[in-house]
Amino acid sequence: MVDNLEYNSERVDLVIPEYGRHVHKMIDHAIEKKTKEERNKIAKAIIGVMGNMNPHLRDVPDFQHKLWDQLFIMSKFNLDVDSPYPQPQKEIFEQKPEKLNYPQNHPKYRFYGNNIKKMIDVAVKWEDGEMKSKLVYVIANHMKKCFLNWNKDTVEDSVIYEHLFELSDAKIKLDKNSEPLSESKDLISNNNNRKFSRPGKKNKKQYRNYKRK
Repeated sequence: MVDNLEYNSERVDLVIPEYGRHVHKMIDHAIEKKTKEERNKIAKAIIGVMGNMNPHLRDVPDFQHKLWDQLFIMSKFNLDVDSPYPQPQKEIFEQKPEKLNYPQNHPKYRFYGNNIKKMIDVAVKWEDGEMKSKLVYVIANHMKKCFLNWNKDTVEDSVIYEHLFELSDAKIKLDKNSEPLSESKDLISNNNNRKFSRPGKKNKKQYRNYKRK
């Protein structure tokens, strides 16, 4: 009895694990049949089993097409049967997807995030004036908040000004004569308040205790 045990680690990997090993074995059984008539009959039965795993979708035409595609994929394109839909092409299926071009953030200031860089790029294009000054002030304050999220201490406005100057390619310059940014303690306090804005089951008690303070 013990000698007949079969471990998953010794079995062939499943192509689509969601359907289980029995469905894959049924497909292997269909492949071995000599006549196309037999294979067609078994294939339709397998499609029925696959559809029963998702009964709310089994009669949807697009879903039926998907089931047949999955049948051929699980057979590793070795199942020769008549399908009511065009068969997926093995070459296309096995093609590796193209690499995504992820946005590259400044390597030294990743804690600001990509959106900050996008906002800075927008501000650079604006004409000088009150609106641009307000936008730059909002960006600088948000940079300071991001910095404090990364470094739970404090940061001088001059540091934010330097980073903003660098990230804008020297096109936005603030200095000690500019409008001061929000206090670090206020930004940290706002972050803490936001953590308790929507308490879940686990932190309702913590939220109530916080509100009593």
